[in-house]
Amino acid sequence: MKAGIFLILMSTLLLGLSTGQARNETLRFSIESALAHPDAKSLLRDSVSLYFGDQEPPAVEREIGTYTSNKKTNAFNKSDKESCDRAFLSAMIALQERALSSGGNAVVNIRSFYYKNNFSSATEYECGAGNMMSGVTMVGDVVKLAE
Repeated sequence: MKAGIFLILMSTLLLGLSTGQARNETLRFSIESALAHPDAKSLLRDSVSLYFGDQEPPAVEREIGTYTSNKKTNAFNKSDKESCDRAFLSAMIALQERALSSGGNAVVNIRSFYYKNNFSSATEYECGAGNMMSGVTMVGDVVKLAE
């Protein structure tokens, strides 16, 4: 009987510790800063332009479709900004790849959609930061710009 009570108490204690330390904060970070990172400069394609929030692109020749990219990254031993920027960069790469595969050359009206919260900004994106993972959900409209 004592062993059973001990197991119940230990299970309760461990459950309390693990849930008490979990976090999921929605944070905002600079798009410009994320795109200035050396990884962004080497991994993003110059052939697919990115326009955030209400930034006006040149004349749109053809609208192709609206696409979502949901990316997560390991946040262990990284700052919130570092892990969020990594997830953001992954989402931008995915949106560019979608544009290329769909015949587009730009993604416009890019906005955050983390936990279905529509946040549109030309200067910031939203990220969910936790103890172990960080993630972003980005939505953008793939278009073909007039040349």
